[in-house]
Amino acid sequence: MEKALLVTVEFFDRRYKNTWKMDDVNFELRELVRSAGLQVVDLVECFKEAPMAGQYIGKGKAEEIGLICKDKGADVVIFGDDLSSTQQQNLEDIMNVKVIDRTQLILDIFAHRAHSIEGKVQVELAQLQYLLPRLKGKGIMLSRLGGGIGTRGPGEQKLEMDRRKIREKIVKLKDELKKIHVRREELRRKRHEGDLAIVSLIGYTNAGKSTLLNALTDSDVVAQDRLFSTLDPTARRFILPNNQKVVFVDTVGFLHDLPHHLIEAFKATLEEVVEADLLVHVLDASSPITAELSQAVYEVLEEIGIHDKPIVTLLNKIDKVPDKGLVDRLKKQFENSIAVSALHKENLDELVRRISMILFASLVYVKASIPQSEAKLLNQVYREAGIIKREFKGDQVYLEADMPARLKNLLDKKGFCDKI
Repeated sequence: MEKALLVTVEFFDRRYKNTWKMDDVNFELRELVRSAGLQVVDLVECFKEAPMAGQYIGKGKAEEIGLICKDKGADVVIFGDDLSSTQQQNLEDIMNVKVIDRTQLILDIFAHRAHSIEGKVQVELAQLQYLLPRLKGKGIMLSRLGGGIGTRGPGEQKLEMDRRKIREKIVKLKDELKKIHVRREELRRKRHEGDLAIVSLIGYTNAGKSTLLNALTDSDVVAQDRLFSTLDPTARRFILPNNQKVVFVDTVGFLHDLPHHLIEAFKATLEEVVEADLLVHVLDASSPITAELSQAVYEVLEEIGIHDKPIVTLLNKIDKVPDKGLVDRLKKQFENSIAVSALHKENLDELVRRISMILFASLVYVKASIPQSEAKLLNQVYREAGIIKREFKGDQVYLEADMPARLKNLLDKKGFCDKI
């Protein structure tokens, strides 16, 4: 197991702009490193006026950290911020040890967790986009690393490609993602035609989304106590008490200050959130920074252009909260939230009722005359709509019903809806 020395930096010019405290930043970095399978041997905090262009933290501090690495036997230094290629190279030269920044650490975890073709394509694209500006001379400066953290994914044979070949590979991967986008669009179209409402589970990484999906649908999605245990989106069908069929989609976990190009690379996955009818925002109620985690999620939603979708806030992991008064305070802080334990399936019935109410509220009243020859469509209406009135008029079936907007749109396209 590789040994890692962690470095977090607080800059005075950013102190009042960042809502995250240093302890919280340190904790998250430790969790990311633990998820990557490394052993943390020490953590060094730095306090600076502003980032330095050459070495980020300055030569003197870098030399000091290099000595600590030698003393602790560290194989790699991991920074909690992003570094430029110049800063990374200079720090490696001074410390005489491998240096990795936050984005590279996240990409390494992603590469390890991606199992689907889509996930692997997205990870490889993000890694090559990260590596491209770090090309140096005839090769890539990172090609000398020789294995370990930060070298998963593209592999050394790809790290030896020149700029032109890497750009060509990026274009090819983007084309593959476009094809994946088309396939996802077709899948979503079939869901819509089957009038399946899409409920996306969103939240900070390790909030318990996969555990919730398992509890609701009796699935066996991998759920572990570590960041990004689930990278590939997973969909499971579910029937609400009112017999409406929905699809729960477990999405990749969000992260504080997620680099923009990572969001871009994972747009195909995040489309499941964009196309959802309802979002269930899963929050870790046992975390000391619940408000900050919630804000980080909403920042990502803003980044991908989601503003007006209905959201149910779920305060998960209440089984880990010894002070029940804290749960009450969180419920007041997050209005209309539901406190649950997905692990112990506690209070999930309230979540299901809330989802049913929201989706039912989106039903529209429709009058329609449908030919009896449209047997498949009639069966769908009988199955998915709340029939208020039905009459047979010749070869037509006259209906008055409450139904989802998508089903009404389908009837509209076929010219079967009556004007109300």
